[in-house]
Amino acid sequence: MKTSVFAIVAVTLVLASANLLTAEEYLTGIDWLEPKIITPGKTDNDPPSDAVVLFGGAEDVAKWENGENWMTNDDVLISGKGMIRSKDTFGDCQIHVEWSAPTPPKGKSQGRGNSGIFMMGRYEMQVLDSYENKTYFDGQAGAIYKQTPPAVNAMRPPGEWNSYDIFWTAPRFDDNGELLSPAYITATHNGVLVLNHFELLGDTPFNRAPQYNSHGPKGPIAIQDHGNPVRFRNIWVREYQPAQVADETASESETESAAASDSAE
Repeated sequence: MKTSVFAIVAVTLVLASANLLTAEEYLTGIDWLEPKIITPGKTDNDPPSDAVVLFGGAEDVAKWENGENWMTNDDVLISGKGMIRSKDTFGDCQIHVEWSAPTPPKGKSQGRGNSGIFMMGRYEMQVLDSYENKTYFDGQAGAIYKQTPPAVNAMRPPGEWNSYDIFWTAPRFDDNGELLSPAYITATHNGVLVLNHFELLGDTPFNRAPQYNSHGPKGPIAIQDHGNPVRFRNIWVREYQPAQVADETASESETESAAASDSAE
């Protein structure tokens, strides 16, 4: 009986080995372009080699419209008079920003450590001192203002540094200004996922419901002045483009060349 069992096992192993030798590897058939090589930062907070550094020190104030009306202290930018907007513009992108609520804390609710990060100058992720400070939930730190609260409150105490890592998909509009696809955001607060592919309902004003109004494919990163001396540092942005298919790229290139040839004629 034992011999029979051993024989069956041996035959099974031989057949399995034969199947492995004759099995064909699955291939997608897609000819991908090689991904671009970049150098990551020394830490997760440091800008990688393809990032645009919007603020890393006092000299970077010149990269912002109205930047002269905010104060700097070495590598720290302090909220001043009026909103600032980056002179560079971005569409789909990854944004890193670190911020610290004033200490000692003053005020309560929306009057305590209030600011905001605006994608494309109009879609706000709230900055607020939400450490032991109650307010309406879709207006606390990590919220998309007046649209959704963060999944959790990951706030550090006033005076300590918080980090936002934002992964932004810009909305698309057709030539007639009609919305083709909405904006989406995924974001972490101090390394904790607080927004997961949230679909924005439109812009984020204080005094009306959100709505989409047609705009270009890129816009500035803006930071709000709300009368509180919130501090910022280490602000950088990476433009994002998904993996590319080689033949699609070649086809686009051929189309552009043909268009240029027709135009020359």
